[in-house]
Amino acid sequence: MNETVVSPRIGIIGTGAIGGFYGVMLARAGFDVHFLLRSDFQQVTDHGLVLDSLIHGRLHLHPVQGYAAAQDLPVCDYLLICTKALDDPQLLASVVGIAAPGASLLLMQNGLRVEERLRRTLPDELHLLGGLCLSCVHRQSPGVVAHQAMGGVNIAYHSGPAQGLEQQRAVVESAARLFRQAGLESNAIGDLQQARWQKLVLNIATNGLSVLLDCGTERMLADADSCALVRALMEEVGQAAGACGYPLPPGFIEQLMYMAARVPDYYPSMYHDYRHRRPMELEAIYERPLAMARRAGCEMPRTQTLLQALRFLESRQLCAKEQP
Repeated sequence: MNETVVSPRIGIIGTGAIGGFYGVMLARAGFDVHFLLRSDFQQVTDHGLVLDSLIHGRLHLHPVQGYAAAQDLPVCDYLLICTKALDDPQLLASVVGIAAPGASLLLMQNGLRVEERLRRTLPDELHLLGGLCLSCVHRQSPGVVAHQAMGGVNIAYHSGPAQGLEQQRAVVESAARLFRQAGLESNAIGDLQQARWQKLVLNIATNGLSVLLDCGTERMLADADSCALVRALMEEVGQAAGACGYPLPPGFIEQLMYMAARVPDYYPSMYHDYRHRRPMELEAIYERPLAMARRAGCEMPRTQTLLQALRFLESRQLCAKEQP
């Protein structure tokens, strides 16, 4: 007698660029996907979600199982946390309420130590995973996500009821399998903090410089001076990672430079946040690494200068918004 295989129910918490991209790809693969939509709720309800991808073509998901409030979602086996508003206590309480017993929550954010805040709100029975998105995507307009390159996600176990490396790896592999079934590369990784430091090597350099220089990666790497600055920032982050106990693999920076120069011109998420007058992820991407490096006896003067310039720009925007 054949057993019935039940497809897991997946909730997307925060349907912006990351949530929209992975949500559409998972739904397209046949998974039961439910989307939290706040500002885009009416647009997506009426017209669906569009993924305009240079790799996968133009994909249109309609109708969409969308909700204006997190507590309205059905109970989910997997929750992909793609929002930047993790300090919203109402949202966090709602997320806990829609997680099935033993569910896995995959936090797909940039920066260091982003899991700790969420872990404090979760019951012990829920698995918390860290997801590192390797994708060039941005929200083009309400309900429309543009995808330029890559699309993989690496996953590591952070905390929860799984005991021992074997159980933890099984939980991570189950999550990674979802993305692979959607046609995306996904790997289980052992050391979450090592992987986050490695991603910061590129994020610290290109996110902040895209705002200051008002350009994407193509122009940034084509110019000798800005390319030298990118490399110097990467090397500084690499030194900090080593001081904190997470040394980079040999040739890692060269590999990153090679990869970045060969993807289509890309404007990182911080560029779009600044242009749309949204808060930038300065704490997770800059302040925490700087603090951790300082405690390890390593100074990051270029990164500190970049952070100070970004703080000024963000503060100026805030003052402009408050003026009548």
